[in-house]
Amino acid sequence: LAERPRFWSNVPVDIALQSNKVLCVSKTRAPPETLRGKKGRAPMASLSFGSVPLRPSRPRKTSELSCPDGGLKPIVVRGDPPTFVSAPGRRIVAVGDLHGDLAQTRCALETAGVLSSDGQDLWTGGGTVLIQLGDVLDRGEDEIAILSLLRSLDVQANREGGAVFQVNGNHETMNVEGDFRYVDPGAFEECADFLEYLDDHGNGWEQAFISWISTSERMKENRRMSKSNWGPWKLLKVTSIGVQILGQRQKGVLARSTLLRPGGPLAWELARHPVILKVNNWVFCHGGVLPHHVAYGIEQLNKEVSCWMKGLGEDSDDPEIPFIATRGYDSVICSIAEEMLESLEANGIVVGHTPQHNGANSKCDNKVWCIDVGMSSGVFSSRPEVLEIIDDRAKVLRSQTDFFTGLEVTGYL
Repeated sequence: LAERPRFWSNVPVDIALQSNKVLCVSKTRAPPETLRGKKGRAPMASLSFGSVPLRPSRPRKTSELSCPDGGLKPIVVRGDPPTFVSAPGRRIVAVGDLHGDLAQTRCALETAGVLSSDGQDLWTGGGTVLIQLGDVLDRGEDEIAILSLLRSLDVQANREGGAVFQVNGNHETMNVEGDFRYVDPGAFEECADFLEYLDDHGNGWEQAFISWISTSERMKENRRMSKSNWGPWKLLKVTSIGVQILGQRQKGVLARSTLLRPGGPLAWELARHPVILKVNNWVFCHGGVLPHHVAYGIEQLNKEVSCWMKGLGEDSDDPEIPFIATRGYDSVICSIAEEMLESLEANGIVVGHTPQHNGANSKCDNKVWCIDVGMSSGVFSSRPEVLEIIDDRAKVLRSQTDFFTGLEVTGYL
């Protein structure tokens, strides 16, 4: 369990968004550039404290989200996972990297005008379309709670003619691969709590996952209250799988591996989300999109990464792993960005990934927006900022709170 997958140690930080060759059983073609994984990645341990956790249901390939008041046309979603979204007349709000910080997430969503401020986690955005740009995982301890909150808000938004979308970032991909280098100790404990919660919850994945946001904080507090009674090397026997787990940290690592390995229930949940999403005339991606990604086909790329997360790839001793990251569009050549946007018939792109220590900003005549501000306490604890798009015009909304620490951006992954 202590072995780190060797593949990740060889990935350059500034590599553009990549996907390896088709991982699903039905291969058709290979993308123009690949990163090959190496043999000997860390084994994915399995842990269940009872029955095997249920998998999420499959999203629909094409769907319509109706507006109850009839004042707006329905939102039309195409792709599995969603790739192209038509949301006529909708206000769009984009939120950058959250990295496991639930308090800052709530602050950002309140700033966006889509979350109630009374602690009830209610959708207040009406027909707004909310897009979260990935990297919910790592650096903070409330990752699953944030994912649960976003899903709960999506269910609520759909009733009012709105919607919530997420794109996966490199930290989602890294965790599905088994790279836990950036995991907060509290996040391992959350995984163990969540897996036990799934075993105790008899109403299926959907209800259990959505309701976790209302349960997680109570379980975390109970854990903290009882932590003083834990021995540092308390033994836990799991006779059904013939394993002895030494200590709570090992328990958390095994729980995380069970949830997030390809085919695991939380990996299936992440597989619902694309890596590139186009909503109306705007493209949303965690790190960036280049022309050859468009030439390959963003719907195909989304499908392949989703397929890999679901564990539907071919068995191989030399797995090829999709790596979804860039250093950001900080040094993007505007002509390349414009070529990509023209190919997708889009007016602009919104990205996260690289913390902007001077706040959200735009480049290339407001065609490229970088909105990761490092709001998580695991990064900068900076003031949350979100991007609002109305009638194709974008502007930054800033929270009134400001916890910016003044840290520099250095070699961020």
